[in-house]
Amino acid sequence: MAGHSQFKNIMHRKGKQDSIRSKMFSKLAREITVAAKTGLPDPTMNAALRLAIQNAKAQSMPKDNIDRAIKKAAGSDGENYDSVRYEGYGPGGTAVIVEALTDNRNRTASNVRSTFTKAGGVLGETGSVSFSFDHVGEITYKASVGDADKVMEAAIEAGADDVTTDEDGHTIICAFESLGEVSKALEATLGEAQTVKVIWRPQNTIEVDEEKAQSLLKLIDNLEDDDDVQSVYSNFEVSEEVMAKLSA
Repeated sequence: MAGHSQFKNIMHRKGKQDSIRSKMFSKLAREITVAAKTGLPDPTMNAALRLAIQNAKAQSMPKDNIDRAIKKAAGSDGENYDSVRYEGYGPGGTAVIVEALTDNRNRTASNVRSTFTKAGGVLGETGSVSFSFDHVGEITYKASVGDADKVMEAAIEAGADDVTTDEDGHTIICAFESLGEVSKALEATLGEAQTVKVIWRPQNTIEVDEEKAQSLLKLIDNLEDDDDVQSVYSNFEVSEEVMAKLSA
């Protein structure tokens, strides 16, 4: 069973989410605006917008911010964002996928390339590493929703493929194509999910030592600090011993 990516757990324990709340809200707002532009501004009629709003609420984004992001999509002078994916290699030959929403492809590509280079990595062509990942749906619930058996049973009934339970909560994986129907079925049983999104899940992982893990965490941190970058995925893992040192 594959669980939450370890580097996200490490960053969470370091309090990274609190330190970048404003930037996070900005990125969530961009996702909401893009979703509202690609369909109706009504979340009941626009599945992508509904998921974007749900994920924003899960991060305690204020309702006023959400409403402004939706209204911005209707403005004639609003920015037009393109969805772009970058792929490359980080320290230790690890694979890294970067997803961005940008109104200037040249700027974003230059920034991402520079960040890879400074970390001792290299930006590759589209498709250079994504073949080693699965593009799947991920649905998360807080631990308080129920025990592992309850969530496993609900996930099986909903048609999910994989479930992982740890101290942070429950992570349910399903096929990309069935994300909508699986999340709807789970909502009927477990209530509204904490997050519902599409992710890149590594087929295999590469274990790295403490030095390379620190370099990779810095690379990912710097990538996520870019205003245009929405998500970063990698295939590295660290031992419990190294994780304890990094979390200290």
